[in-house]
Amino acid sequence: MSKIKIVALGGLNENGKNMYVVEVDKSIFVFDCGLKYAFDRMLGVDYIIPNIDYLKQNRKKIKGIFLSHGHDSNMGAISDVIRAIPDIPVYATKFTMEIVRRYLAEDGLKSNHLKEIRPHAKLEFGSGVSLFPISVTHSIPDAVCFVLYTKDGAICYTGDFVFDSSAKGNYKTDIGKLAYVGKQGVLCLLSESIYAQREGFTAPSNRISTLIREVLRKSDGRVIATVLPAHIYRMQEIFDEVMKTKRKIVIMGKQLQETVHRALELNYLQIEKERIGDLSNVNDRDTFIMVSDEKEKPFANLEKIVNGFDKYVRLKETDTIFITEPSYDGIEKRLASIIDLIAMQGVNVVNASSKTHLLHHASKEDLMLMLSLMNPKYYFPVRGEYRHQYHNAEIAEEFGIPKDHILLKENGDVVTFVKGKLVDNPEKINVDEILIDGNRGNDVGELVLKDREMLGENGIVIVSSTLDKKSKKVLREADVVTRGFVYVKDNFDLINEARKISREAIEENIDENSKKVDYTAIKNEVRDRLGKYFNEQVGSRPMIITVIQEV
Repeated sequence: MSKIKIVALGGLNENGKNMYVVEVDKSIFVFDCGLKYAFDRMLGVDYIIPNIDYLKQNRKKIKGIFLSHGHDSNMGAISDVIRAIPDIPVYATKFTMEIVRRYLAEDGLKSNHLKEIRPHAKLEFGSGVSLFPISVTHSIPDAVCFVLYTKDGAICYTGDFVFDSSAKGNYKTDIGKLAYVGKQGVLCLLSESIYAQREGFTAPSNRISTLIREVLRKSDGRVIATVLPAHIYRMQEIFDEVMKTKRKIVIMGKQLQETVHRALELNYLQIEKERIGDLSNVNDRDTFIMVSDEKEKPFANLEKIVNGFDKYVRLKETDTIFITEPSYDGIEKRLASIIDLIAMQGVNVVNASSKTHLLHHASKEDLMLMLSLMNPKYYFPVRGEYRHQYHNAEIAEEFGIPKDHILLKENGDVVTFVKGKLVDNPEKINVDEILIDGNRGNDVGELVLKDREMLGENGIVIVSSTLDKKSKKVLREADVVTRGFVYVKDNFDLINEARKISREAIEENIDENSKKVDYTAIKNEVRDRLGKYFNEQVGSRPMIITVIQEV
């Protein structure tokens, strides 16, 4: 019999940053290693990753990180983790591993512990523990569900999935193997929750071939389409429909080009190569232009084209802008704004509606079917905001799982099974978010964010003054420089008074007898007095920095 602990370091009550840890006795298995992108007030932050201190502390127990598929929300933090734990083994299917290698190369990292796996090939880890990957349908090839066999039953992590009867090859779900696992006995099923509130199956709403066909039929001029580089399924849909016309496809952007060409080499994408054009075809009337739509900066490349800043593509009134992915949480306002910009230029825009077109995530009937196939003893809704997890829990209860066997948790909550039974465990693991700015791999931290927010809202005031090195007397009036606070030419009186206040604060903290200067007291005094003065006069408190030098 085993003691099993399950904890989410990320992925609960949020979209992205998926990382789930399953500890079986003294062995740790990590499922997915994702990031999430920053929006709103995350000033200058590029992305957010889970706090992996728990993994660092238990690195000797870790058997590996097991990646379900190649989307950033599930594997985007892999470089950061390998940078922190260089010898950690990483397991992934062929296409996912291609993306891992590319990310590591871009970040200047190497790993000798990358292990490519195949769906339906069991991995043995000793002591009655083994891992079995099963193919599932998602918008990227080689996506898998993981089944961790233990002495007390299987722990299953679905990853992202849909049940789509039209899926073939590297996208097809092996329903027979899922059912076989269910018959053997599933202790706990961890299943995604994003579309849990949606009735019915996701398919066929995840397919947009009809919409692509309609756009091509109605567009006399160029079509400029935005695609997510990792959504290979959507690209294949586009290729299939464009192949039925005389149009050529031009792929813009280095990352998108590399993704498409590598996928073509590995036969994950199929198209007649002569149908792929180059920059000489950009202005052809019947060209289909594919533009990368990065989740990190949604619609940034399209916005460059719309605003006339792109080197190669200039918008024409005969063009059609085609946004091929339905909007997701966090980009609705930005999408509305970009559509307004396009409309102002008299250009037609077509976007895949989030009401009628869905991403490749499980809706209510998909989740119900997975429950029916797996028939778990315990159910753990993961992957989504808390309201999504709650809807997922309601589905499980409707299916017939007892309410006390449905685990609604938050990041850091530890779920413990002893001899196959759930036991109370008050243990809580630290799951603070790590904010990444640039490629340094260091946590920006809340204090830095607060400083950036303060600078953005109120600006900065720099006070500088010069003292005589021997006498310690103020040699000249304090200089006051502002950025983002007030316009100096229109506020002479305000700035002059700030100079006087600053000089008084400086002189009061100089001991003329001992010739000593309390620089810390000066900085604090200037900050406090000017802060109060500015707040009284203009209603804001800028960041105030004092610089004192001696000559």
